[in-house]
Amino acid sequence: MKIVLASTNQGKLREIKAFFQGLPIDLISQSEFSVPSVEETGLSFVENAIIKARHASRYCHLPALADDSGLVVNALDGAPGIYSSRYAGVNAHDQDNVKKLLTAMSTVDEKKRQAHFYCALAFVRYPQDPTPLICQGTWEGSILHQPVGEGGFGYDPVFWVQSHQCSAAQLSAAQKNEQSHRAKALKAFVAQFQQIIQG
Repeated sequence: MKIVLASTNQGKLREIKAFFQGLPIDLISQSEFSVPSVEETGLSFVENAIIKARHASRYCHLPALADDSGLVVNALDGAPGIYSSRYAGVNAHDQDNVKKLLTAMSTVDEKKRQAHFYCALAFVRYPQDPTPLICQGTWEGSILHQPVGEGGFGYDPVFWVQSHQCSAAQLSAAQKNEQSHRAKALKAFVAQFQQIIQG
């Protein structure tokens, strides 16, 4: 089955393809179809993932898979949340977003710095699919006071992973892919997709 990934991120394409090994899935980036970007008008990760999946399916005339993910900080009432990639502005870089986050967290007590990464995956068989397949994953941690580590991307350098006693940016790619929010959502998707094709 050909499925279009509602993303132009080649790293994300490679990461997701790795989870699909052994499945009858040919995952293609929407960039191959010159799909224009769509406005993410949802108020939740799930809503935005569905918007992106329907948009890609409409343009490519194929089933589509989309993910929407971000960082949720309890002390900031869930911010940056669905605005994680543009927390410091529409054209913000990772460093800008991290700097704004650390500034917002500067007076937060050590015991109240809990946070989690969240990922929502949405799969539609066709643009108006009334029953999209939704899979979700979370990754619990807390926010550091300063960035640590050179790996990963986004908020990884300030996301403390208790189980490994390091930041997400200090984990190897294999370690991150074992426990991350996206990994958990993808594992759930693969399990449900196998039931669909077998049923």
